[in-house]
Amino acid sequence: MILRLDDLTLGYQRHPAVHHLSGTFAPGRLTAVIGPNGAGKSTLLKGIKGLLPTLSGRVALSKAERGRIAYLPQQADLEPGFPISVLDVVLLGHWRQSGAFGAIGRDGRAAAAAALAAVGLPGLEARTIGSLSLGQRQRVLFARLMLEDGAAILLDEPFAAIDSRTVDDLMAVIQRWGDEGRTVIAVLHDLDLVRRAFPFTLALAREAVAWGPTETVLTPATLDRMRQSSAAWDDNADLCHRGQSDAL
Repeated sequence: MILRLDDLTLGYQRHPAVHHLSGTFAPGRLTAVIGPNGAGKSTLLKGIKGLLPTLSGRVALSKAERGRIAYLPQQADLEPGFPISVLDVVLLGHWRQSGAFGAIGRDGRAAAAAALAAVGLPGLEARTIGSLSLGQRQRVLFARLMLEDGAAILLDEPFAAIDSRTVDDLMAVIQRWGDEGRTVIAVLHDLDLVRRAFPFTLALAREAVAWGPTETVLTPATLDRMRQSSAAWDDNADLCHRGQSDAL
Protein backbone atom coordinates (compact mmCIF):
# COMPACT_ATOMS: atom_id res chain seq x y z
CA MET A 1 0.00 0.00 0.00
CA ILE A 2 1.26 3.47 -0.88
CA LEU A 3 0.69 5.98 1.94
CA ARG A 4 0.95 9.51 0.56
CA LEU A 5 0.75 12.64 2.69
CA ASP A 6 -0.24 15.83 0.90
CA ASP A 7 0.55 18.98 2.90
CA LEU A 8 -0.85 17.26 5.99
CA THR A 9 -1.44 19.23 9.19
CA LEU A 10 -2.78 17.51 12.31
CA GLY A 11 -3.51 18.82 15.76
CA TYR A 12 -5.78 19.14 18.74
CA GLN A 13 -8.31 21.89 19.45
CA ARG A 14 -7.13 23.71 16.32
CA HIS A 15 -3.50 23.82 17.51
CA PRO A 16 -1.24 21.99 15.05
CA ALA A 17 0.99 19.17 16.27
CA VAL A 18 2.21 18.10 12.82
CA HIS A 19 2.75 20.83 10.24
CA HIS A 20 2.40 20.64 6.43
CA LEU A 21 3.93 17.23 5.96
CA SER A 22 4.28 15.86 2.44
CA GLY A 23 5.87 12.60 1.38
CA THR A 24 5.29 8.94 0.60
CA PHE A 25 5.65 5.68 2.51
CA ALA A 26 6.16 3.02 -0.17
CA PRO A 27 5.09 -0.65 -0.16
CA GLY A 28 7.67 -3.00 1.33
CA ARG A 29 9.50 -0.12 2.97
CA LEU A 30 10.38 -0.07 6.67
CA THR A 31 10.35 3.54 7.89
CA ALA A 32 11.27 4.68 11.39
CA VAL A 33 9.81 7.90 12.77
CA ILE A 34 12.11 9.60 15.26
CA GLY A 35 11.96 12.84 17.20
CA PRO A 36 11.88 14.35 20.69
CA ASN A 37 8.92 14.02 23.03
CA GLY A 38 6.03 16.10 21.76
CA ALA A 39 7.30 16.02 18.17
CA GLY A 40 3.98 14.74 16.80
CA LYS A 41 5.05 11.14 16.17
CA SER A 42 2.02 9.48 17.75
CA THR A 43 -0.22 12.19 16.29
CA LEU A 44 1.05 11.32 12.81
CA LEU A 45 0.18 7.64 13.19
CA LYS A 46 -3.29 8.49 14.50
CA GLY A 47 -3.83 10.81 11.55
CA ILE A 48 -2.79 8.17 9.04
CA LYS A 49 -5.11 5.62 10.67
CA GLY A 50 -7.97 8.13 10.61
CA LEU A 51 -8.33 8.43 14.38
CA LEU A 52 -7.66 12.17 14.27
CA PRO A 53 -9.23 14.67 11.86
CA THR A 54 -6.92 16.68 9.64
CA LEU A 55 -6.62 20.43 10.07
CA SER A 56 -5.47 20.81 6.47
CA GLY A 57 -4.07 18.68 3.68
CA ARG A 58 -4.84 14.99 3.50
CA VAL A 59 -3.74 11.39 3.73
CA ALA A 60 -4.35 10.19 0.17
CA LEU A 61 -6.26 6.99 0.97
CA SER A 62 -9.71 5.69 0.17
CA LYS A 63 -11.97 4.48 2.98
CA ALA A 64 -11.35 0.89 1.90
CA GLU A 65 -7.58 1.39 1.92
CA ARG A 66 -7.67 2.97 5.39
CA GLY A 67 -9.51 -0.13 6.60
CA ARG A 68 -6.48 -2.20 5.58
CA ILE A 69 -4.17 -0.37 8.00
CA ALA A 70 -3.22 -2.29 11.15
CA TYR A 71 -2.28 -0.12 14.12
CA LEU A 72 -0.58 -0.84 17.44
CA PRO A 73 -0.86 2.19 19.75
CA GLN A 74 1.73 3.18 22.31
CA GLN A 75 -0.59 2.31 25.17
CA ALA A 76 -1.70 -1.21 24.33
CA ASP A 77 -5.38 -1.94 24.83
CA LEU A 78 -4.76 -4.91 27.12
CA GLU A 79 -5.94 -4.88 30.71
CA PRO A 80 -3.84 -7.48 32.54
CA GLY A 81 -6.55 -8.03 35.13
CA PHE A 82 -9.25 -8.82 32.58
CA PRO A 83 -9.92 -12.58 32.41
CA ILE A 84 -9.29 -13.10 28.70
CA SER A 85 -7.18 -15.81 27.15
CA VAL A 86 -4.21 -15.33 24.89
CA LEU A 87 -6.10 -17.04 22.07
CA ASP A 88 -9.09 -14.72 22.38
CA VAL A 89 -6.85 -11.65 22.24
CA VAL A 90 -5.18 -12.88 19.05
CA LEU A 91 -8.55 -13.77 17.51
CA LEU A 92 -9.55 -10.11 17.81
CA GLY A 93 -7.36 -9.65 14.76
CA HIS A 94 -10.10 -11.36 12.72
CA TRP A 95 -12.66 -8.61 13.44
CA ARG A 96 -12.12 -6.84 10.14
CA GLN A 97 -13.16 -9.99 8.30
CA SER A 98 -15.71 -11.48 10.69
CA GLY A 99 -17.19 -8.47 12.51
CA ALA A 100 -17.60 -8.15 16.26
CA PHE A 101 -20.04 -11.05 16.51
CA GLY A 102 -18.99 -13.20 13.58
CA ALA A 103 -18.12 -16.82 14.16
CA ILE A 104 -14.47 -17.81 13.90
CA GLY A 105 -14.00 -21.32 12.62
CA ARG A 106 -11.26 -23.89 12.77
CA ASP A 107 -9.16 -22.15 10.14
CA GLY A 108 -9.22 -18.90 12.09
CA ARG A 109 -8.13 -20.63 15.28
CA ALA A 110 -5.39 -22.45 13.40
CA ALA A 111 -4.16 -19.12 12.01
CA ALA A 112 -4.11 -17.69 15.54
CA ALA A 113 -2.08 -20.65 16.82
CA ALA A 114 0.34 -20.25 13.91
CA ALA A 115 0.72 -16.53 14.66
CA LEU A 116 1.51 -17.28 18.30
CA ALA A 117 4.14 -19.78 17.22
CA ALA A 118 5.60 -17.18 14.85
CA VAL A 119 6.10 -14.71 17.71
CA GLY A 120 7.60 -17.34 20.02
CA LEU A 121 4.57 -18.27 22.13
CA PRO A 122 3.54 -21.73 20.92
CA GLY A 123 1.10 -23.61 23.11
CA LEU A 124 0.10 -20.63 25.28
CA GLU A 125 -3.38 -20.18 23.80
CA ALA A 126 -5.19 -21.02 27.05
CA ARG A 127 -3.08 -18.78 29.31
CA THR A 128 -4.65 -15.58 30.57
CA ILE A 129 -3.15 -12.26 29.54
CA GLY A 130 -2.55 -11.33 33.17
CA SER A 131 -0.23 -14.31 33.63
CA LEU A 132 2.20 -13.10 30.96
CA SER A 133 5.20 -10.83 31.22
CA LEU A 134 5.25 -7.45 29.48
CA GLY A 135 7.36 -8.83 26.67
CA GLN A 136 5.04 -11.81 26.21
CA ARG A 137 2.01 -9.52 26.05
CA GLN A 138 3.71 -7.51 23.30
CA ARG A 139 4.31 -10.75 21.40
CA VAL A 140 0.59 -11.49 21.70
CA LEU A 141 -0.25 -8.09 20.23
CA PHE A 142 2.07 -8.73 17.30
CA ALA A 143 0.31 -12.06 16.75
CA ARG A 144 -2.99 -10.17 16.66
CA LEU A 145 -1.53 -7.78 14.09
CA MET A 146 -0.56 -10.75 11.96
CA LEU A 147 -4.19 -11.87 11.84
CA GLU A 148 -5.30 -8.38 10.85
CA ASP A 149 -3.31 -8.94 7.65
CA GLY A 150 -2.85 -5.21 7.07
CA ALA A 151 -1.32 -3.88 3.87
CA ALA A 152 0.21 -1.16 6.05
CA ILE A 153 1.23 -1.52 9.70
CA LEU A 154 1.69 1.36 12.15
CA LEU A 155 3.67 0.71 15.34
CA ASP A 156 3.88 3.34 18.07
CA GLU A 157 6.92 2.66 20.27
CA PRO A 158 6.50 -1.12 20.01
CA PHE A 159 9.66 -1.88 22.00
CA ALA A 160 9.25 0.41 25.01
CA ALA A 161 10.39 -1.42 28.19
CA ILE A 162 10.79 -4.68 26.24
CA ASP A 163 13.73 -7.07 26.73
CA SER A 164 16.32 -7.38 23.97
CA ARG A 165 15.41 -10.95 23.02
CA THR A 166 11.79 -9.95 22.45
CA VAL A 167 12.95 -6.96 20.39
CA ASP A 168 15.05 -9.26 18.19
CA ASP A 169 12.21 -11.76 17.74
CA LEU A 170 9.64 -9.09 16.90
CA MET A 171 12.04 -7.32 14.57
CA ALA A 172 12.19 -10.60 12.62
CA VAL A 173 8.40 -10.37 12.26
CA ILE A 174 8.68 -6.76 11.05
CA GLN A 175 11.33 -7.74 8.53
CA ARG A 176 9.01 -10.45 7.16
CA TRP A 177 6.23 -7.88 6.80
CA GLY A 178 8.57 -5.76 4.71
CA ASP A 179 9.59 -8.77 2.62
CA GLU A 180 5.89 -9.45 1.99
CA GLY A 181 5.49 -5.95 0.54
CA ARG A 182 3.69 -4.41 3.51
CA THR A 183 4.27 -0.77 4.40
CA VAL A 184 5.64 -0.52 7.95
CA ILE A 185 5.95 2.74 9.92
CA ALA A 186 7.37 2.52 13.45
CA VAL A 187 7.90 5.24 16.05
CA LEU A 188 11.23 4.45 17.70
CA HIS A 189 13.72 5.99 20.13
CA ASP A 190 16.58 3.51 19.77
CA LEU A 191 18.71 5.10 17.04
CA ASP A 192 21.06 2.11 16.92
CA LEU A 193 18.08 -0.10 16.07
CA VAL A 194 16.92 2.40 13.46
CA ARG A 195 20.36 2.38 11.81
CA ARG A 196 20.51 -1.40 11.89
CA ALA A 197 17.03 -2.38 10.78
CA PHE A 198 15.12 0.50 9.15
CA PRO A 199 16.33 1.59 5.70
CA PHE A 200 14.25 4.80 5.77
CA THR A 201 13.69 7.39 8.49
CA LEU A 202 11.46 10.40 9.03
CA ALA A 203 13.00 12.84 11.52
CA LEU A 204 10.01 14.73 12.89
CA ALA A 205 9.86 17.84 15.05
CA ARG A 206 6.25 18.77 14.29
CA GLU A 207 7.44 19.22 10.74
CA ALA A 208 9.82 17.09 8.71
CA VAL A 209 13.40 17.90 9.61
CA ALA A 210 14.59 15.22 7.18
CA TRP A 211 13.00 12.25 5.41
CA GLY A 212 14.77 9.67 3.30
CA PRO A 213 17.37 6.89 3.48
CA THR A 214 18.42 6.38 7.08
CA GLU A 215 22.12 6.95 6.45
CA THR A 216 21.37 10.41 5.07
CA VAL A 217 18.90 11.31 7.83
CA LEU A 218 20.64 10.15 10.99
CA THR A 219 23.40 12.72 10.97
CA PRO A 220 24.62 15.05 13.71
CA ALA A 221 23.22 17.98 11.73
CA THR A 222 19.73 16.46 11.60
CA LEU A 223 19.71 15.59 15.29
CA ASP A 224 20.85 19.11 16.13
CA ARG A 225 18.09 20.60 13.95
CA MET A 226 15.51 18.48 15.78
CA ARG A 227 16.74 19.73 19.14
CA GLN A 228 16.67 23.33 17.97
CA SER A 229 13.16 22.94 16.56
CA SER A 230 11.83 21.41 19.77
CA ALA A 231 13.29 24.27 21.84
CA ALA A 232 11.33 26.77 19.72
CA TRP A 233 7.89 25.10 20.02
CA ASP A 234 4.95 27.27 21.01
CA ASP A 235 2.09 25.07 22.22
CA ASN A 236 -0.31 28.00 22.02
CA ALA A 237 0.50 28.96 18.46
CA ASP A 238 -2.35 29.64 16.06
CA LEU A 239 -3.11 27.29 13.22
CA CYS A 240 -0.60 27.93 10.45
CA HIS A 241 -1.96 28.39 6.97
CA ARG A 242 0.76 27.51 4.48
CA GLY A 243 4.12 25.81 4.47
CA GLN A 244 5.92 22.87 3.01
CA SER A 245 8.07 20.19 4.60
CA ASP A 246 11.36 19.12 3.09
CA ALA A 247 10.20 15.49 2.91
CA LEU A 248 11.20 13.40 -0.05
